[in-house]
Amino acid sequence: MTKLDRLEKRIGYQFQQKQLLSQAVTHRSFGESNNERLEFLGDSILNYLIASALFDRFEKASEGELSRLRARLVKQSTLAEVARDVDLGNHLTMGSGELKSGGFERDSILSDAVEAIIGAIYLDGGIEAASHHVYALFESRLENLSETDLEKDAKSKLQEYLQGIGESVPEYELIQMKGKSPNQVFEVACRANPLKKAVRASGTSRRRAEQSAAELALKELVGKAGQG
Repeated sequence: MTKLDRLEKRIGYQFQQKQLLSQAVTHRSFGESNNERLEFLGDSILNYLIASALFDRFEKASEGELSRLRARLVKQSTLAEVARDVDLGNHLTMGSGELKSGGFERDSILSDAVEAIIGAIYLDGGIEAASHHVYALFESRLENLSETDLEKDAKSKLQEYLQGIGESVPEYELIQMKGKSPNQVFEVACRANPLKKAVRASGTSRRRAEQSAAELALKELVGKAGQG
């Protein structure tokens, strides 16, 4: 069984045009025939399909609420989680420099490859095939959404608070990862101008760690404002 055969099994789709999958997992560092164009296509298809799923699921949600949910599901860190669910990093083709620097673990590269695979499935099997496999990849994340998720998350609240007082948006940095998937723990630092020092928090995913750090930072800032 080849590397591509194993990946097809992981994502649950068998390509008629194998070269599309091969291109979808090839990073630009490997050469001119890479996944950038497929990523462009897959990004649009993913946004459309997730928007459609959310529109059907949350009938009373406003445009802004739906946009926030979609942004949460299609953002880089979430796509990287999806990639890790199917062990995509170990199936990527990339240049020696990227391999040595651990590119197969980088969120940006993993998320781009997920979008490229969605684009490849669309070209190989049409919108129905793409729809079926996008919903399969995102099924648990879609099912776990509830009405409470329509509320603004901690990162959104922190960003709006900072912009409201004339400050720049916060920055998040991954400090370290401990353990192996699916038991990894991520530690993240949140930095914002009004804070004397970065706020750190941990979580079982980078997204959860960032949300926890944002919540702590917001509490500290609002507390300071109240004391002032």
